Amino acid sequence: MKKKTTIYDIAKELNVTVSTVSRALSGFPAISDATRQAVFEAAKKLNYSPNKLASALKSGRTYIIGVIVPSVQAHFFASIIHSIEEGLKNSGYRIILYQSNESVASEINGVKTLLEAQVDGIMASLSLETEDVAHFEEVIKQHKPLILFDRVHEKLKVPTVTLDDFKAGYMATQHLIKQGFKNIAYVTTVHQIRIFNDRLKGYKAALTDNNLPINEEHIIFGGLSIKDGKFGADKLIRSENKPDAIIAADDFTALGVIQKLKEIDEPLPKIGVIGFANEAFSAYITPSLSTIDQHPNQMGAECAKLFLNTMQNKPNQKVNHVVIDPSLVERESTKLKM
Repeated sequence: MKKKTTIYDIAKELNVTVSTVSRALSGFPAISDATRQAVFEAAKKLNYSPNKLASALKSGRTYIIGVIVPSVQAHFFASIIHSIEEGLKNSGYRIILYQSNESVASEINGVKTLLEAQVDGIMASLSLETEDVAHFEEVIKQHKPLILFDRVHEKLKVPTVTLDDFKAGYMATQHLIKQGFKNIAYVTTVHQIRIFNDRLKGYKAALTDNNLPINEEHIIFGGLSIKDGKFGADKLIRSENKPDAIIAADDFTALGVIQKLKEIDEPLPKIGVIGFANEAFSAYITPSLSTIDQHPNQMGAECAKLFLNTMQNKPNQKVNHVVIDPSLVERESTKLKM
């Protein structure tokens, strides 16, 4: 078996001390650029691979971050993950990804697994089932950075990156009203996650501000899926007071709403539909889906910034709770009714 290259081999190749090689590879500022470049070139030539375990034992860091998301199938979360990686890569950090699949049991196991892997910190978006957050409190007890994004919990006093979800719900409703829709329903999740409650509050506030009634029968609670969207739309269309527009809590639910409206045999007047997240498919379905963009790339970049500030022992000078502004993406599904 071929002998593995060590820093001693690099030192011998360049006729320098082992400490010089070690400092150059560690980014020690006193090493000149020329020496550092020579060391990197020699390391590449000799196929040097650093001993991560030894480095971690010495520095107390693994340079690995755990990231927990409800689902990687959603373009929204995939975009956040990509931006977190981009924001961390120049600092030498890598991520381990764990998918909870909207299960609190899986989320608990994910936190346990990541802590056992000695990650330097965890970033997470909570599952729909998460109410008790004791498993995340264990991260704090171990003095590891914990950053929550998108779906957060008030009990955890940690840095967060969220959307202004009240504004998002208000914006979606106000858009439909401006388009001429007056009898607006809402299909959302039964789970007590703050972001969905805040969007619902925004919906109600917009109706009130426009002197429109809040019809509790037009608020359908369920899950977040195409199936749930179909169920909600079917229930609303079969009611005596049919809505002329439907807001769905996310784009997958909105897709289910649109599919169900297409399946109904009886002729229906124009029913506006809008979702949240600006998923990749939303521009390509028929009709194309109006939606609220939650800016996942910005969300991921802010998560990376918060983490690096924490690891560098530099408290965030501005704010530890970053709130991102939503924006409206108008498409065919809410075209002017009047």
